[in-house]
Amino acid sequence: MHWYEKLNQYFPVEEMKSREHMETLLRERPNIYHKDEGPNHVLMYAEFDNFVFIDYLFVSSNARGQGLGHKLMEKMKQKGKPIILEVEPVNYKDSDTEKRLRYYKREGFEHAESIGYERRSLATNEVNKMEILYWAPHQESEEMIFEAMKKTYNLIHTYKDEHFYGESYQPADEVLTFNEEPDSQNILDHL
Repeated sequence: MHWYEKLNQYFPVEEMKSREHMETLLRERPNIYHKDEGPNHVLMYAEFDNFVFIDYLFVSSNARGQGLGHKLMEKMKQKGKPIILEVEPVNYKDSDTEKRLRYYKREGFEHAESIGYERRSLATNEVNKMEILYWAPHQESEEMIFEAMKKTYNLIHTYKDEHFYGESYQPADEVLTFNEEPDSQNILDHL
């Protein structure tokens, strides 16, 4: 099965970039956007000078529990930069969301409680709320993570969006918010 189909079957439509969008990023931004693919995994990520953003991480169900996700994450951690990613809030009807959060907690990720992320999906037209998790090897601040998310949003998520989707996503300052006194609870605490 093609790598895009693996991702498309696993991730909700409102979280997926189009195949054309991702292939264009790989082709036109090869110094930033990367694909690590094997028989049982697909890892799409953007690497910048001072951080790594994991766009998609898929491990096939028949390989889960065998340490493949850990090996992939260790490979990213060896870069010595903060690692940032977006996750769905826990959905108790979908046990995968809780398993995913448990995995990232075991890997040492923290919840960026001060960062809000809500974007209208161009696929469904519904507002999609995501949470930001990060791994900070040098105790990087949430302010740094926030700036890195804005950069990712502008250079990766909205890259040629009008061309691919017929309309533009909202600007970063509408999608990403920073609140020094967050009103949300840490989503990793209850795990």
